[in-house]
Amino acid sequence: MTQFAKVKIRVEPFDGEQPITIENKLKPGTLPPELEQVLEETVHDAARSGGVVGYPLMKVRLTLLDASHRAGETTELAIQAAASEAVHEALNDAGVVLLEPIMRVEILTPDEFLGNIQADLNARRAVIVSSERRGNRSVLEAQASLANMFGYSTRIRSLSRGLATHSMEPLKYDTAPPEVLKGMMG
Repeated sequence: MTQFAKVKIRVEPFDGEQPITIENKLKPGTLPPELEQVLEETVHDAARSGGVVGYPLMKVRLTLLDASHRAGETTELAIQAAASEAVHEALNDAGVVLLEPIMRVEILTPDEFLGNIQADLNARRAVIVSSERRGNRSVLEAQASLANMFGYSTRIRSLSRGLATHSMEPLKYDTAPPEVLKGMMG
């Protein structure tokens, strides 16, 4: 049995309330209602698992632009296959990037350990945002990838003989460097 379906999708950055927004711009009657519902569900599912290395997409809008079907040849399976392929192609064409969580890090340390702590932060690809005095201690504020901060509690205790303290909280997501993506893809 021959199966047929065509789907055209646009992908673009979008800072909506949800990480993934699906917008349906199909002309009324383009698809039978049951197939249109399958199309929307498949596009949403593909977006949730269709990032660069299979991670969910964030801050993106997928717009359903057009779809074609043929009576007797278009099944739910054909729509699902066409929709998945359309999402995959649109993501490749859009140049989707891998995002990594960036943490806000605050370190309170005696001055004598400041240099070693700064060097360690630099080795972790951290960006030092500010440095100030608080009483007889230095306070560093930095931004660093969560992946590079594993084991930091032990390291800062070692660097400061247990006298420095730190706190870490989620700040934002940012584009991961190419070497991170290469490492994930094997």
